[in-house]
Amino acid sequence: MTHGWDPDRYLVYADERGRPFVDLLHRVGADAPRHVVDLGCGPGNLTSLLVSRWPDADVLGVDSSAEMLERAAGVDGLRVERGDVRTWEAAPDAAPVNVLVANAVYQWVPGHLDLLPRLVGQVAPGGWFAFQVPGNHDAPSHALLHELSADPRFAAFTEGVARPSSHDPEVYADALRDLGLVVDAWETTYLHLLGGEDPVFTWISGTGARPTLAALPTPLRDEFVSDYKALLRKAYSPGSHGTVLPFRRVFVVAQLPRERA
Repeated sequence: MTHGWDPDRYLVYADERGRPFVDLLHRVGADAPRHVVDLGCGPGNLTSLLVSRWPDADVLGVDSSAEMLERAAGVDGLRVERGDVRTWEAAPDAAPVNVLVANAVYQWVPGHLDLLPRLVGQVAPGGWFAFQVPGNHDAPSHALLHELSADPRFAAFTEGVARPSSHDPEVYADALRDLGLVVDAWETTYLHLLGGEDPVFTWISGTGARPTLAALPTPLRDEFVSDYKALLRKAYSPGSHGTVLPFRRVFVVAQLPRERA
């Protein structure tokens, strides 16, 4: 997760990227939490919904990207903190976390199932832990990216770059139930209708393809982008209303018992 992030690029499809967060938040039943944390808050546009829903709460956004935090710092009512979502823990003197949210971040953390006990340990009794991750890693957008990355022209630079991955809903549900939580887990495939030239490339270049593109030197990156766009045009042919991008998402909302065992 050492590659940089571009808030402007990421926000090109802000409405479409925001829908899963809204759907996730809708299932969190917290009434009046005092302390809310968003791990991987990005530019803060979605974290602002936490501030709006719980205006009396202390809302903290955590991200490892200085560029993202600079943007998030402009959100009224939001505190920001630079931190690694793989190792973040609440400060010893901080109020207990009543709602812990991680939106589209743990797909970038290999072995993130092993983090669940520690993350749950940050949440107060009766509190909520909610996250969603993309579940489309076998989609043409990703498969073509990996195939092209393995091309001898690019392989020396792209070998070992970060690749997102996640699990099916039942895997997360079982892991959290083993920890004693009440779990609601589901999946949704959105059919995003995208417009403009090379819209699927525009979408993925702000997220899943970014580590690969960042690993390539400029002349090779231009060649890679040209080839990748051509492959995506064939895989996602525009229709009469635009280009449809199917996008599967995996959701988990879990509540801790009010008294720890």
